[in-house]
Amino acid sequence: IMQQYGFAWPERMSCDSLPVLGDSEVLCMGYNHTEATTLPPFFGKPTRPAKDVAKNLTPLDGQRLSGLDCGQTCKCKAPLIPISKESHPLYNRIRTGKVLNCAIPCYQPYFTQDEKTFATFWIGLWSILCFLSTSTTVATFLIDMERFKYPERPIIFLSACYLFVSMGYIVRLVAGHANVACNPEHHHIHYETTGPALCTVVFLLLYFFGMASSIWWVILSLTWFLAAGMKWGNEAIASYSQYFHLAAWLIPSAKSIAVLALSSVDGDPVAGVCYVGNQSLENLRGFVLAPLVVYLFTGSLFLLAGFVSLFRIRSVIKQGGTKTDKLEKLMIRIGIFTVLYTVPATIVIACYIYEQHNREAWEQAHNCSCPGDPHRPKPDYAVFMLKYFMCLVVGITSGVWIWSGKTLESWRRFTTRCCRARKPAGAS
Repeated sequence: IMQQYGFAWPERMSCDSLPVLGDSEVLCMGYNHTEATTLPPFFGKPTRPAKDVAKNLTPLDGQRLSGLDCGQTCKCKAPLIPISKESHPLYNRIRTGKVLNCAIPCYQPYFTQDEKTFATFWIGLWSILCFLSTSTTVATFLIDMERFKYPERPIIFLSACYLFVSMGYIVRLVAGHANVACNPEHHHIHYETTGPALCTVVFLLLYFFGMASSIWWVILSLTWFLAAGMKWGNEAIASYSQYFHLAAWLIPSAKSIAVLALSSVDGDPVAGVCYVGNQSLENLRGFVLAPLVVYLFTGSLFLLAGFVSLFRIRSVIKQGGTKTDKLEKLMIRIGIFTVLYTVPATIVIACYIYEQHNREAWEQAHNCSCPGDPHRPKPDYAVFMLKYFMCLVVGITSGVWIWSGKTLESWRRFTTRCCRARKPAGAS
């Protein structure tokens, strides 16, 4: 077994260190050369006092004598769920903490009940706030489309994506943790699945629209660069809008189809949603981490280039003696929105990196260490709560762009039109 897992034979167990037969100082008994005709008594009288034996045992030896599995062998320990039946669809297909046929339970085993309850409240709170903010932004766009032209229109589509992401979390809030993320028959989290329907719907809302929002962020950065750096007008940028939409919806569609085709959807035992990479590190790196890093890096490059161009324009205008108040306001708004996106996106990536780097160690420590070990690594609860908050806060802050007097004027005109349409023909 040790050779199978790549462990060398320990030096302190070398056969050369075996005591010599008959050494009364080391051995408490000799070798019986006669054939036993009767069964030996179970309790033999030792020639050495028991207290001396106990004196030479270290605490670790005592643990190993009391429980041979503790610290030596890895096994599927509660609350993790062992899979023993060959008829189980995951039999010989999953491994948790170096143990084959060991599944994560429906709820995260590393957190307390109070922490699990607060996680539900925390995710529900921010998903509802995100829904309210993004729905207001999208509604403002629908009643006054002419106001939002390129290069700022991608903000609206980004906000619309977060509207659907928040809906994914709200579906989980209404349906319940177990109904979305767990296998009802075996009471463990979903593994390598494309169903049931509720799980798939939540996955598509979170993954498809989450990735689409990242691409709209890249497109927003690109349009700002074209407007500020390349001096493109609104009409010139808008003429490429069909390509923007093609990229923003086609790339996430291809990735979502690939995840479903590979049956890589799995449950999140903390948030109670279906996503990709919750149980497979390869899927987490390939379908989540890598795209997010590429999108953030590309968008940041375009934004940086656009800001350099805007600063150059500002210096040229100032040298000509013209006021630059409007340009400076625009630059401040872009700068605020940039920070409000890039900081949460960077933190989400950092949280995913922390999770993929430590997940195997958490699982292995649970299955292979002694109960109550103070040095056993555990996930940081605050990191998970920060990740879910940052996944939704961009949707909340996307409404910053419409927080102005123009928005109030747009709604005033809209309500005036509605009131006029409802008045009877003879009314004054």
